[in-house]
Amino acid sequence: MASPLENPALRYGIGLSSAAVIAIVAFLYLHGTVQLVAYGMAAFEAVAVPQILKLSATQ
Repeated sequence: MASPLENPALRYGIGLSSAAVIAIVAFLYLHGTVQLVAYGMAAFEAVAVPQILKLSATQ
């Protein structure tokens, strides 16, 4: 049976949606250096989560 995580659109959708939530919260509620750190976390989330989910789908 195929895993839903084998679909690249789903993997990237999960990563981008969670990154968007982090970026929106950072924009609306954070200021200064903390806001920049949150933007960095969002960027990392958008890149790393699809790769981690790809690994978990193949195992």
